[in-house]
Amino acid sequence: MRIVVLGAGVVGVAAAWYLAADGHAVTVVDRQSGAGLETSFANGGQISASHAEPWANPDAPRTVLKWLGREDAPLLFRLRADSRQWLWGLSFLRECLPHRTRRNTIQCLNLALYSRDCLRALRADTGIEYDRNERGILQIYTEPQEFERAAAGAAMMREFGIDREVASQERCIAIEPALAQCRERLVGGIYTASDESGDAHEFTRALAERAASRGVAFRYGLTVESLLHEGDALTGVRLSDAGRGETLAADAYVMALGSYSPLLLRPLRVRCPIYPVKGYSATIDVGTHLGAPAVSLTDIAAKIVMTRLRDRLRVAGTAELSGYGTELNRVRCEALAQRTFDLFPDAGERGGIAYWAGLRPATPSNVPCLGRTRYRNLFLDTGHGTLGWTMACGSGRALADVIAGRKPEVAFEFARA
Repeated sequence: MRIVVLGAGVVGVAAAWYLAADGHAVTVVDRQSGAGLETSFANGGQISASHAEPWANPDAPRTVLKWLGREDAPLLFRLRADSRQWLWGLSFLRECLPHRTRRNTIQCLNLALYSRDCLRALRADTGIEYDRNERGILQIYTEPQEFERAAAGAAMMREFGIDREVASQERCIAIEPALAQCRERLVGGIYTASDESGDAHEFTRALAERAASRGVAFRYGLTVESLLHEGDALTGVRLSDAGRGETLAADAYVMALGSYSPLLLRPLRVRCPIYPVKGYSATIDVGTHLGAPAVSLTDIAAKIVMTRLRDRLRVAGTAELSGYGTELNRVRCEALAQRTFDLFPDAGERGGIAYWAGLRPATPSNVPCLGRTRYRNLFLDTGHGTLGWTMACGSGRALADVIAGRKPEVAFEFARA
């Protein structure tokens, strides 16, 4: 079939790769000048398959209330005259119910673990490089009560086949010696050796190059204006380029436009409960400094991740529900750097830090929208939130199975027409 994939982020490019492997003629469309230049560009870089629990959990409402009014809060809910934002927030609260959290956790973990296996197979097949780091992910705790809850939760996660090591202060420092700089603040950690990290943008760019060499067509600099339909099928995609319009037709279409997906799907009455959640990152030049961590860390108190990318340290996190703007908030940017150097005074150069913001396509449940729609030739691969890279390969592989009429190998509740 001729298939058009809308979006050249990590999710769209991974989908294109697996669809091309099935023998389809694939075209990828994106408004940027290359692959992975929006949400996939400067994110946290973690492939956190074993830490894929949803944001929505029974403790979340209390935590959100605690942060209200703080401009530097890890989660900032900036109220707008936007009914979609309010509906998303109410849906988020519903997903915090214990039984829904459990269901969503199983969904996310199943897809994330499957995706990690797909990524490893892809890497073996292609030899792709992206500053990968296979030293695992260490969650660090500076508050005793949070650590106690996490230790109890680690035992529960064994029900799902996730073996998390509860690490003492000294064990954390043995895993990541740079933590000796903040020994007096560190109370413990949770370590998962099987998780990975790396540069998501470099992965996306390199995979796009390999996909192009296998016949995938990439058309950049084109904005998707609308989806055209007749009856129960799409008939084309209306594109624009500097005021010039064209219609691109295919046999099937994959929606992988992240936060922008619902804007195009709403006129078609296709349910897609995504709202943009702005995340920030700071990229620090390690230089000759010896205090930057080498193992990917998640700082639970500050809700940020730190990932070593060769001679750079990527610090990313915070969540801001404030619409579609990507302008930088200096207070939130500087909070990332301040927390980093509070914990690791010799982490890198304090001048010339590169700040960035991108929009995560978040569903209230954190479960992505993946599968069929009410239109027989329109498929969804979007709404992965903070787990876009973590779930990208598994989502692409599973979607290729759905389109081919095969039963996917992962236990996941796919969207159905």
